[in-house]
Amino acid sequence: MAPAQVICGKAASAQIRERLKTQVAQMKERVPGFRPGLAILQVGDRDDSNIYISMKLKAAAEIGINANHIKLPNTATEAEVLRCITVLNEDPAVHGFIVQLPIDTDKPINTNKVTNAVAPEKDVDGLTSINAGKLSRGDLRDCFIPCTPKGCMELIRQTGIQIAGKKAVVVGRSKIVGAPMHDLLLWSHATVTTCHTKTTALAEEVSKADILVVAAGKPEMVKGEWIKPGAVVIDCGINYIPDSTKPNGKTVVGDVAYSAAKERASYITPVPGGVGPMTVAMLMQSTVESAQRFLEQFQPGKWSIQYNQLSLRTPVPSDIEVSRSCVPKRIGHLAREVGLLSEEVELYGQTKAKVLLSTLKRLKDQPDGKYVVVTGITPTPLGEGKSTTTIGLAQALGAHLKLNVFACVRQPSQGPTFGIKGGAAGGGYSQVIPMEEFNLHLTGDIHAITAANNLVAAAIDARMFHEQTQSDQALYTRLVPSISGVRKFSDIQIRRLQKLGIEKTDPGTLTDEERKKFVRLDIDPATITWQRVMDTNDRFLRKITIGQSPTEKGFTRTAQFDITVASEIMAVLALTDGLGDMRRRLGKMVVASSKNGEPVTTDDLGVTGALAVLMKDAVKPNLMQTLEGTPVFVHAGPFANIAHGNSSVLADKIALKLVGQEGFVVTEAGFGADIGMEKFFNIKCRYSGLRPHVVVLVATVRALKMHGGGPTVTAGVPLPKEYIEENLQLLKTGCSNLGKQIQNARTFGTPVVVAVNAFKSDTEAELQLVIQLAKEAGAYDAVKCTHWAEGGKGAVALAQAVQRASQEPSNFKFLYNVELPVVEKIRIIAQQIYGAEDIELSPEAEQKVVVYTKQGFGNLPICMAKTHLSLSHDPEKKGVPTGFILPIRDIRASVGAGFLYPLVGTMSTMPGLPTRPCFYDIDLDPVSEQVNGLF
Repeated sequence: MAPAQVICGKAASAQIRERLKTQVAQMKERVPGFRPGLAILQVGDRDDSNIYISMKLKAAAEIGINANHIKLPNTATEAEVLRCITVLNEDPAVHGFIVQLPIDTDKPINTNKVTNAVAPEKDVDGLTSINAGKLSRGDLRDCFIPCTPKGCMELIRQTGIQIAGKKAVVVGRSKIVGAPMHDLLLWSHATVTTCHTKTTALAEEVSKADILVVAAGKPEMVKGEWIKPGAVVIDCGINYIPDSTKPNGKTVVGDVAYSAAKERASYITPVPGGVGPMTVAMLMQSTVESAQRFLEQFQPGKWSIQYNQLSLRTPVPSDIEVSRSCVPKRIGHLAREVGLLSEEVELYGQTKAKVLLSTLKRLKDQPDGKYVVVTGITPTPLGEGKSTTTIGLAQALGAHLKLNVFACVRQPSQGPTFGIKGGAAGGGYSQVIPMEEFNLHLTGDIHAITAANNLVAAAIDARMFHEQTQSDQALYTRLVPSISGVRKFSDIQIRRLQKLGIEKTDPGTLTDEERKKFVRLDIDPATITWQRVMDTNDRFLRKITIGQSPTEKGFTRTAQFDITVASEIMAVLALTDGLGDMRRRLGKMVVASSKNGEPVTTDDLGVTGALAVLMKDAVKPNLMQTLEGTPVFVHAGPFANIAHGNSSVLADKIALKLVGQEGFVVTEAGFGADIGMEKFFNIKCRYSGLRPHVVVLVATVRALKMHGGGPTVTAGVPLPKEYIEENLQLLKTGCSNLGKQIQNARTFGTPVVVAVNAFKSDTEAELQLVIQLAKEAGAYDAVKCTHWAEGGKGAVALAQAVQRASQEPSNFKFLYNVELPVVEKIRIIAQQIYGAEDIELSPEAEQKVVVYTKQGFGNLPICMAKTHLSLSHDPEKKGVPTGFILPIRDIRASVGAGFLYPLVGTMSTMPGLPTRPCFYDIDLDPVSEQVNGLF
């Protein structure tokens, strides 16, 4: 019999690598810039492992695979290894992932636990229980196969023999080679026997094999005379035996006595040069196969997300019933669906989470999606459904048009929640869920702002008290205490010295005059603009006297409480673009002036670092979801009448990166377009650098009839018949307000789509009249919306209109140049947005203009504090008032946030409770722990 043909693994692997190189090149043509990714995780520094990894990295580079070697020290714990695996599992650039075995560590690590932690779809070594289970069941098209058995099968196929019907014997039953080799041969229709250390009459079993695969790990254990003549022999062994003829004193042999076996077999693999090269080639092949599977499912910029199906009911149940009718996805699952990594998400239970700002850094090169702002006409006290429209539009874009979409909304204040307005989660079948979580504490951001704000307030009064009751030396001794005989300035004190022009860092070198300047802020109590806050409507705190305890030694003053969302810290949170920026803004907040007219800041008070610590978690946006399973960021909550009225810049920026170039971010600006939208453009967009693609202007027949001269609309009181019966003339007259708000939006150069939020009492003729007049007034489009009753389905036409409008060229521009004088900027807003004839400043407001200009704050944008119930300062003036003079009674500075805010009319920064607040209906079921009667 002729000697066996040698099956050369080197030649076979070279052919496979060439084929893989071609396949990788084709992938790059299909998706420019794409490369299959392989991650190799090594624990420790074993020499043999280093050699094997080097071979794999070299093969990957040759083929065009992007291979990454992650090396952990042998001191790594199991938890550290598992954390690293989680990161690689979630990395979309990694398609194949192996843990180099054996794990070389000083710590107790469960190898099975580690290998099973690898995501099965990336387990190109085929070692997870899931892949092993699929292989044993014959699901060969839906699993990864261990590389050595896969290479063995490839070599057997190269012989040209038919496997089906043959008698196969596998010597060895390891999880890596023997057991999977048995399964592969079995599912290739061979009759397979597995032999092992307990097998009796091993020679007899081997002699029956048409195909023999040996992976026993014992040198030349299978003798040549055992081999059945004509058999195919695959030797997986690599063993070292003594050899005095070799420079290193040893030689490599397989598990089969090669010379003798070669005389009986028809085909045989050599050692080395047989199975070894194929193992690496198969690893590369599995990685490429994994990348191909990824590309088959991959749609550039498309999320793999499941949407919830709504079960619509007529009539629509209460908001809380609708909210509870839908089981929300686990928030961690939603986070993965939208492309967030687990290390970027902090879970707060199962339905809400915070998203780390590191997400922005990871996605910095990702193009932004389309940016849509939802605003409205001048509303009734009942609201016209901007939040509902924001959520309905997001559901339509996502669940119905299958586009990536994020809604970005403000966190509601508990003041209105327990007062007159109720919740702010949207309504009907367009809601953020769970609404109880959304409307109550959420993750505690507002409480953090309350704590930070009141720390500043306490610091102001405490500092004035101590300055009034201590000498310069006593103050200095306490402000710069001696610790272990050494006095040292803190970092924040160094900044104060630099601000004062004192370039010294040794506390012992200051002169008496320098010490006095350093320790005395000399706050003028009459100039204090910083108030205490709480997140409850309490009208009796609008004016209070503080310092009445005898311990305060008669140092009393008149003060007040504002509602928390009116705090400048809330505005800082909404406008910041990161932790560092937030800290700088917090330090720049001006709380008062000194008796010399110099601004006193929180940095001067020494409280900046403490504020940053209190706000370190609040700066992270909160992730929630809509009824239909689309993602929502809930972050920051400044009111739009007494603040700038928009959710956070950070939430918008992260969302724009996550949705990708073809996706949409829908954010809401508070109250009417004259209030929230104007501030969105002139303040938020100015600081964020973001430019909107579309304005969605929400209108209702009810509000337009009010502007046409209809009776007063009052919360808690049934609507008069004029609002229930068709009245086209009243409606037509009221559409003047719609036209003015369309004009206001177009002033900024952005296309406007009008969303006519339909109520059941509206007639088709009324709705069509609004649509017609909106288009005539310059809207890009106007559509009827029924998302309150139908969810996203009822906003599909709106979503399609928004999608079309977003393709239109945008000629965005700001309303004014910030370098203009303060009074001129106020006048531009009053005349161009409100329709005023002119403005009139009180003496106090005029003085503030002088002070703020002198202090260097004159070039800040303007944030008008004005009623939302009219374009004018008078809430009773409906429609489009003209000829009025806008009264500016005071001007204040939010320097940290970055704007001046004129107070128009008699706006209050602390709302009061109505006769019958919402909390009358709210209760907790002690058994189910359900919140009842809410909203």
